[in-house]
Amino acid sequence: MISSLWTLAPAPPVPPGPMPAEGFKAPSSQDFDIPPIFEGVPALEWIDKPVIQLIFSAVLIYVFFALATRRTALVPGRLQFAAERFEGMVRESIARDNIGPDFRKYVPFLVTLFAFLLVNNLFGVIPMIQFPTFSHPGMAYALAILTWFIYNIVGIRKQGFGGYVRLMTWPPGVPVAVRFILTPIEFLSNFILRPITLSFRLFGNMFAGHLLLLVFIFGAEYMLTVADSILLKVMSPFAAIMAIVFTVFEAFIQLIQAYIFTILTASYIGASLADEH
Repeated sequence: MISSLWTLAPAPPVPPGPMPAEGFKAPSSQDFDIPPIFEGVPALEWIDKPVIQLIFSAVLIYVFFALATRRTALVPGRLQFAAERFEGMVRESIARDNIGPDFRKYVPFLVTLFAFLLVNNLFGVIPMIQFPTFSHPGMAYALAILTWFIYNIVGIRKQGFGGYVRLMTWPPGVPVAVRFILTPIEFLSNFILRPITLSFRLFGNMFAGHLLLLVFIFGAEYMLTVADSILLKVMSPFAAIMAIVFTVFEAFIQLIQAYIFTILTASYIGASLADEH
C-alpha cells in the first residue's frame, strides 16, 4: 500500500527556466554492442555491422587485386604498382625473413591475411563506418584460431604428429631434469597461449583505441552543445582537435597491429617448419 501510494504521488513541480544540462556520459563497452540488422528474425540475427564489414572487406580486397592483375604490364599502372609493392613488402620483409627457404608457398596466405587485417582495422577511422571490426573479441578469436590451425597443420605435415609435438615441447640441448620443468611451459606457450595472445593483442588495441576516440568525439560534442559552462564551450575545439590527432595516431596503430599479427603468424609457421629450435 505504501509503495503504491509512493508511485502515485505527484511529481515535484519543475522550476521555471532552462533545464539543467545532464552530466557527460562517458563511452563504455556498451557502445560496442551493435544490435543485429535483422533484429527479431532468429535465422538472421547473426548479421550485424561487424559481419557486414568482414564480407565487404573480402569483396574489396578481391576486387582490388583482380583489377590490379587483370592486365599486367612490364611498366605497371597505378593499381598494378600498388599491388606489387604490397605483395613485395609482405614477401620480403615478412615471409622470407621469418619462414625461410620454403617461404614462397605461404606468401599468398600472408598477403591476404595482412590485407584483411589492415582493411578491417582501418574501418575504425573511415567516415560513415568508424568501427574497427576486430574491436569485437569474437572476430579476433576466430582469426587467431584460424591462424593456429594453419601453422599447426603445416608443422604436422612437415614433421609428423609425434615429431611436431616433440619439436614444440622438447627443446634439444637441455638437461633432462630441466626438460621436465620446461616441457609443460613449452606446451602451454606453443599450443594454448599463442592464439590467446594473438587475439588479445589485436582486440585490445582496437577496442582501446576506438574507445579513446569516442571519448574525445563525444566529449567535444557535449562541451559545445550541452554543457552550460562557458569554459567548456571554449575548450570544445581543443577536444575536437585532439580527436583528429588521435584519429591519425589510431590509423598508425591499426597498421602496426595488422603488421604484428601477420609477422607473428609467419614466425609461427617458420617455427613449425624448422628442424629444431
